[in-house]
Amino acid sequence: MQQYLTRALHRLQKGPGYTYTELLVWYCENTNTHGPKRIVTEGPKKRTMWFILTLVFTGLVCWQWVILIQSYLSWEVSMNLRTGFKAMNFPAVTICNTNPFRYTRSKQLLQHLDKFAKLALEHIYSYNQNGTIPAAFPPSQTNWSRVASLVIIETSEQGVETVLHILGSDQSQIHSAAWNRSQPGSFKVALQLCNQNRSNCIYRNFSTALEAMNEWYSLHYMSILSNMPQSDRLMMGEQGQDFILACVFGGQPCNLENFTQLMHPTYGNCYIFNWGSEREPLVTSNPGAEFGLKLVLDISQEDYNPFLSIAAGARFMLHQQNTFPFLQDLGLYARAGTETSIGIFVDEIVRLGGSYSQCTFDGSDVDVKTLYNTTYTMQTCLQSCLQDHMVKFCGCGHHNYPLPEGKYYCNNEDNPNWGYCYYHLKQQIEAEHSDCLESCKQPCNETQYRLTMTMADWPSESSEDWIYHILSYERDSSAAVTVNRRNILKLNFYFQEINYRTIQEDPALTIDWLLSKLGGQFGFWMGGSILCIIELIEILIDCLWITVIKVVKWCAYRRSRRAQIHCSDPPPTVTQSVEDHTNAGFEPDQAEAHIERPCTLVIPGTPPPQYDSLRIYPIPQRRITWDCDEN
Repeated sequence: MQQYLTRALHRLQKGPGYTYTELLVWYCENTNTHGPKRIVTEGPKKRTMWFILTLVFTGLVCWQWVILIQSYLSWEVSMNLRTGFKAMNFPAVTICNTNPFRYTRSKQLLQHLDKFAKLALEHIYSYNQNGTIPAAFPPSQTNWSRVASLVIIETSEQGVETVLHILGSDQSQIHSAAWNRSQPGSFKVALQLCNQNRSNCIYRNFSTALEAMNEWYSLHYMSILSNMPQSDRLMMGEQGQDFILACVFGGQPCNLENFTQLMHPTYGNCYIFNWGSEREPLVTSNPGAEFGLKLVLDISQEDYNPFLSIAAGARFMLHQQNTFPFLQDLGLYARAGTETSIGIFVDEIVRLGGSYSQCTFDGSDVDVKTLYNTTYTMQTCLQSCLQDHMVKFCGCGHHNYPLPEGKYYCNNEDNPNWGYCYYHLKQQIEAEHSDCLESCKQPCNETQYRLTMTMADWPSESSEDWIYHILSYERDSSAAVTVNRRNILKLNFYFQEINYRTIQEDPALTIDWLLSKLGGQFGFWMGGSILCIIELIEILIDCLWITVIKVVKWCAYRRSRRAQIHCSDPPPTVTQSVEDHTNAGFEPDQAEAHIERPCTLVIPGTPPPQYDSLRIYPIPQRRITWDCDEN
C-alpha cells in the first residue's frame, strides 16, 4: 500500500501537480473534450464565453442523462408476438352438469329448505297480487332468518322505506304477522344479513325476486352441505357412467379411465379429461374435429333441483394440465339438444419477471399460501387469500373454497352470522384496493386458450329415433328409449389450426440502448467520447489522492505538535548553549530521571569526528643527494 501511494505521489509530481488548481489546469490543457481546452488557451473574453458554454452544455448533458437513466430504471416492457408450428399438448377439458346433485338423491336432505322456499314464493306472489303478506310460521320453527332473511323493501310515494320479512323474523319491531299494503308505491325483494346481535344489517338488492330466491336458497344449501361427509356428496352427485354416454379422441374410443373425477363445490361431480396429474398429457399434431375430443352427455334434466339449478345444460372449461378449473368464473355453457363445436387457439404468455413484471414461476415467492393442491395460478392465489380472510374475520371457511388445516366450513348452527360476515368482507374487498391483488402474482409462464363456438341442433329430426335407441341400449342395455332431446348434447373440442402464438415480454430499454443514448448525448453536446469520461474519472482519482495527501500531512503535523508539547526539554544553560553553537556534535549531559522520561521523538546527536586533529608528529626527513657525475 505504501509503495502504491508513493507511485501515485510521484505521478502527481510529474503530471498534474500537488494542488487542485494545478490539477484543473493540467486537465483542461490535456483533455480531448473541446470546451475545457478553450478555457485555458483563449483570451479573457473568449475564455468567459467558453466557460459559460461549457457549463450550459454540461448541464444539458447531465439533464439528458438523468432522463435516460430514469427511463431505463422504469423497467418498461414491449410485447412481442411470435407464431410457431408444432405438435401441441391437448388441453385439459373439464365437464360438469349444471345440476350439482340429483334431486331424487338429495330431496330428503333438503326437504325442510324446499318447504320454506315454496312458502317464500307463495308470500312473494301474494304480495305482488294484492299487497298482502300472509301470516308466517312462528320463528321457533325455523332459523332461516338468522343467517339470511328474505325481505320486501317497500318504498312509498313520499320516499319512506318499510322492511317486511317474508318468512317472519325474530325481531319484535318488524312485522311478522299479516301485513297489508296501505299505500301504492314500489317494492323490491332483497336479502337481509345481520350481525350476531342484529345491531347492524346489510341488504343485498336484486333486480328480480328470482335472483333473490336463488341466492337465499344457495346460502342455506351450503350450510346444509357443510355438515355432510365427502362420500355422501359424491354419491348424490352425477355419476360418470350416467353422465358421459360416448367419448372419442383422435378417432379412438375413450372411457371413464381417461377422466379424473373432481368434487366441485358449485357443480358437484365434475370429470376432467387429460388432466395430466398422473399421466403424460395427450398430444395432437393435426387440426380438425376428427383429431380432437368428441363427447355425448346426458344431463338428466328431469332430475334437477328446481330451486338450485335454474339453467339446464353442461358447463365446460379448457385449461392447462394440473390446474384447478374455476368453472363458476371462467366456464362456458353448452345447451341440451345441440351439437357444439369448440375450435381451440393456443396463446403462450411469457413474462419477464424480476424488476420488469410482478410474476412468479411456481408460487413459492408469494405471501399467500395456496389451498389448492394444483399448479399455481392467479385464481388459486386469489381464492386462497379470500378464504384466509374469511377464516380470520368470520371464524369459519366458505363452502366454495378449500379449507386451511384445522378449520371448518360455516354453518347456521355454529355461525349464525356467517352470511353477514361473508358479504361484509366481500363488500370491503370490492370497495377498497384488495391486499389480495397486491400479494398475488401472475404466473411467468402461462397458456391460455381462445375458443370459437358454433352450434347446431342435434340430433336431427330424421335421425333422432335410431340415435336415441342406440344411446339407450349402450347405457342401460335396454330396448326402451331412456334418452331424449331435452337431456342429451354433443361436444366437439379440436384445434382450429396447429400453430400457436407466443406473447412474450421483452425489455423495452436495454443496457445497449442506454449506453448508446448516453454516448450520443455526450458526443452531441460536448463532442466527447468514453475516453473523455475515463479522463474525467482519472482526474477525480487524482483529486482524491491530493485530498488524501493533504489529510495525511495535516495528521502528521498534528502529531508532531502534540509530541513537541509533551516531550519538550528543560532550557539549556549558558555553557551548553556556547558548546552547542561551537560543536555540532555536542550532547549535553542529561539527568538519569530525564533520560528515563518517555518521549516519542528522540533524535540522536551526531558524534564528533574520530581523528586526532590537534596532535603534531615530526615529519621524517630524507636526504636527497644528486650525483653530478651521472648527469
